[in-house]
Amino acid sequence: MRALVTGVAGFVGSNLARALLDQGHDVVGIDSLTDYYELRIKELNLAGIPSERFTLVRGDLNEVDLDQLLTGVDWVFHQAGQPGVRMSWGRDFAIYERLNISATQRLLEAAKNSSSLRRLVYASSSSIYGDAESFPTRETDRPQPLSPYGVTKLAGEHLCSLYAANFGVPTVSLRYFTVYGPGQRPDMAFTRFVRAAVLGETIQIFGDGKQIRDFTYIDDIVAANVLAASSDVPPGSVFNVAGGSNVSVNETLDILTGLAGHPLNVDHVDVVAGDVRRTGGAIDKITGAIGWRPQVAIEEGLARHLAWGERTFGRSR
Repeated sequence: MRALVTGVAGFVGSNLARALLDQGHDVVGIDSLTDYYELRIKELNLAGIPSERFTLVRGDLNEVDLDQLLTGVDWVFHQAGQPGVRMSWGRDFAIYERLNISATQRLLEAAKNSSSLRRLVYASSSSIYGDAESFPTRETDRPQPLSPYGVTKLAGEHLCSLYAANFGVPTVSLRYFTVYGPGQRPDMAFTRFVRAAVLGETIQIFGDGKQIRDFTYIDDIVAANVLAASSDVPPGSVFNVAGGSNVSVNETLDILTGLAGHPLNVDHVDVVAGDVRRTGGAIDKITGAIGWRPQVAIEEGLARHLAWGERTFGRSR
């Protein structure tokens, strides 16, 4: 297969590209290399992708010739977008609107004209649920985002459903629940935690730490994408991709303390607008449809994340 991975320099995109190449597929990756976080990290992600059978296009989905980009492509994995709940308020919302909504609509317009496309997998988010009405949250539960970021991810998901219903574009939307693992973005909680554990820095926790999250390991996210692309499911399908951890932030700190072998320095600060109190996804639908279920438990995943942190941050001491 020939796959297009948008946002290929990012955490999920780069891991997905490597996995596809390992499986013998050809990969075209596109990324505009925005400066939401250090470009050096994205460049290291790209450097870790084998060059054989991989083609990199540096460009913005709102500007490049997408018809040409999709020529001969069987699978599209749409990972690109502006991340982050806390930065999506105020004037910065225009960035989220452009990179999360407009870019997705433009990609879907090109997809509807493609003669080779078999599947377009869209990276949605558990942020679309906000403070959900029930747990574990099912795909049929009412979405009620608490942040502008969540609104833009839901809009992209609705666009996928619309293009599937009206033009038969073979979309699948995957609602990721808090992805973590080696190489996670530096602004995300677990990378901040392991960096602080390695360097003896203070860990900043927003709120009381009793927030419950459903953490999902990166390898499980990658596996869900590949299964969604290669399985026979109706266009417009929507699935939760949840790791099943359902632990509080404080509990993850306890696990990390045991793994690190020393106490952690923790400082609690005010809650940030848009952060939800709890997430937890039901996976009956995705398991039944494509056979996916998480393989990496939170304890093992955190151990791997910490080992990566020791290699990465330990060098700077």
